[in-house]
Amino acid sequence: MNFAKINDISIHFNYINNGVNKPTVVFSNSLGTDFRIWESCVENLSNDYSILTYDKRGHGLSGLGNSPYVIHDHVADLIDLMDHLKISEAVLVGLSVGGLIVQGVYHKRPDLVQGLILCDTAAKIGNEQMWNDRIAIAREGGLEALLEGNMQRWFSPNFHKNRQVDLRGYEAMFTRTPLEGYIGTGMAIRDADFTDKAPSISVPTTCVVGRQDGATPPELVEGTAKIIPGAKFEIIEEAGHIPCAEQPEKVVSIIREMIVSL
Repeated sequence: MNFAKINDISIHFNYINNGVNKPTVVFSNSLGTDFRIWESCVENLSNDYSILTYDKRGHGLSGLGNSPYVIHDHVADLIDLMDHLKISEAVLVGLSVGGLIVQGVYHKRPDLVQGLILCDTAAKIGNEQMWNDRIAIAREGGLEALLEGNMQRWFSPNFHKNRQVDLRGYEAMFTRTPLEGYIGTGMAIRDADFTDKAPSISVPTTCVVGRQDGATPPELVEGTAKIIPGAKFEIIEEAGHIPCAEQPEKVVSIIREMIVSL
């Protein structure tokens, strides 16, 4: 296990450094998960590229910091972690809130970003009332009170039917997320809005979404693709909100396609 002190928080990360001649891919994961959601993608890619995965503040083995957060707290953590590891440029792959984080990195430090893969995310996710309701439920009943709805949004009916053992593992990952980390990040998502800045993105960008995503549905993700100049839009069949868990080979294919095109 690897840890770095970033903005006075212990950030848990894994960096596979294959040298200066290998492109780098940085993964930023979703609310209520840790970097293990990318394991299948990393396993496929790690012989060909350098790979950084990490747990954002309030998640996994990283520290809580001062909750609630704003999105720029998460953005600063990733920028400073990349600087700490001397990663000067990379393809950034962000899932859900991770997609907001990597958009924020581009807007603050475009020199770090060769390309963006915005997975099951948007320039703005949800509305104030939705997030306030979800936060209130979590405060009253813990993350267990959100579990069933979240799993329905996260995974396709086929996953629920045929991958029950895996589903139990993702349920554990979600419910073991620190409550204040979940709530703090939920507040950051609630208040984040990159809609006005999205048209300024000038690096290659692919927006991708699971066909059965119940959290950031295809029309929302496509809406963001339409306001980013030249962005591609792709739908992954038989996947919900976390296609890197359901269809990792499709996500890997999109990553490889972008890197080859750079």
